[in-house]
Amino acid sequence: MSMTEIVRKTLLLVYQSRTGATEQMIRALARGATCEPAVQVRLLRATEAGPQDLLTADGYVFATPENLAAIAGLMKDFFDRSYYGALDQLNGRPYASVVCAGSDGSNAARQMARIATGWRLREIAPPLIICTRAQTPEEILAPKTVAPADLAKGEELGAAFATGLAMGAF
Repeated sequence: MSMTEIVRKTLLLVYQSRTGATEQMIRALARGATCEPAVQVRLLRATEAGPQDLLTADGYVFATPENLAAIAGLMKDFFDRSYYGALDQLNGRPYASVVCAGSDGSNAARQMARIATGWRLREIAPPLIICTRAQTPEEILAPKTVAPADLAKGEELGAAFATGLAMGAF
C-alpha cells in the first residue's frame, strides 16, 4: 500500500422499520456518515444482515422501533442469527443505537445494550431515542414522518461516528 492510499473503515448500519420512522432515522445517519471519505457505509435491513457482515465491519449502528416495550421481532431475529457466529470476535469495536418509540424506547435500548455487552462492543454515544408519540392502534400502525430536528440528530450522530472511526478514536 502506498502512502497516499486511504485505509477505509466500514460502518455497518443494521435496521428494522415497518412504519418508516426507523428507516428515516438510519438513512439520516447514513447521510451524515457518508461525509467521511475514509469510511464505507453499509446499510442493511435486519433480514439481510448476518454474522459475516458484523465480522467485516469496524463499527455498528443498530436501529429498531420499540414494539411492546422490546426491540422489533425482525431485529431480534438478526441478533439471534448473528450472536454466536460473532461472539468473541467483535471485542472492543464501537457501536451506537437508535430507537423509534411511541413513548419511551428505553427498554429496546437496554436490550440492544445487553446484546452489545455480550459481544463486548464499546458504546460511543447514548442511545438516540426518537419519540413519535403514537399511542392509539391507528397512530402506531400509520406511516411516520420524522421531524427535521430529529433527522438532524441522526445526521450528527452518523458524522461524528464516521469521523471518530476514520481518526482511529474508536
